[in-house]
Amino acid sequence: MNKKELRKLSHETNATIWVGKDGVEKVIEELKDQLREKKVVKVKLLQSSRGERSTDELASSLAEKSGAKMYETIGNTAIFVR
Repeated sequence: MNKKELRKLSHETNATIWVGKDGVEKVIEELKDQLREKKVVKVKLLQSSRGERSTDELASSLAEKSGAKMYETIGNTAIFVR
């Protein structure tokens, strides 16, 4: 998938996973499951999940732990692709 198609698909996709105060560990399996079904998954990183960490740090941690590829972060939302 080229960059233009990926950007369009990520724009059309709504967030389906929310990371809250329990942290990224609680959503690792859900992200893996959704990426088996979809090409793009948006994850909303709520303020309660971040503490002193940035959205980029949390998204990178989630990507590393789940084996997903992080496409980009926009505000408090991270976009992952398979």
